[in-house]
Amino acid sequence: MIDYGAGNLHSVKKALERAGFSVERSTNPAATARARVLVLPGQGHFRQVMASFKRSGFEPAIRAHLAAGLPFLGICVGLQLLMESSEEAPGVTGLCLLKGKVKRFDDPEVSVPHMGWNQLYKRGHSALLEGIPEGAFAYFAHSYYVDFVSENHPGASTNYGNQTFLSAVSFENLHATQFHPEKSQEVGIRVLRNFKRLAQNVVGS
Repeated sequence: MIDYGAGNLHSVKKALERAGFSVERSTNPAATARARVLVLPGQGHFRQVMASFKRSGFEPAIRAHLAAGLPFLGICVGLQLLMESSEEAPGVTGLCLLKGKVKRFDDPEVSVPHMGWNQLYKRGHSALLEGIPEGAFAYFAHSYYVDFVSENHPGASTNYGNQTFLSAVSFENLHATQFHPEKSQEVGIRVLRNFKRLAQNVVGS
């Protein structure tokens, strides 16, 4: 689990352990380069988080990890960092690992941030959401959502006000969620267990 100095990672670590992972919380990009599975949590302002992430030196390790076809999971801002840009931080470039940008909710009829429980609706066949009922609830805490260039990636969508956004996505060996699995009780643990199964198919036990 990547620790680049942003956010409280304790609850993510505990949830991953509950899902069956053996977790090493790493602040060392060199150690991360040896990992078979990477998890990138995140919370906070896109500009500050991106700056912290780039200072940490983790970017080359993540790119090499994905290029090698190894499993990766991004959570919340850990998803948003993968995009090309964010309205939260004009002029700041994301990691550009997925095409699209991060936008702010603009419906005056709903409160921002979008915080609390909301439903997941599956898009295509997503092994990350295997066994999770249609319309299951997960926990969200965000003011911005990801607007993908391609809508064909399997995953899940969620409705908030006038906006339907992708709340989970899988693209080859890259998986990410806008919701917080570590705060989503049994639904979240099931997502993490599914990710573990997907990882085992690639790297073994």
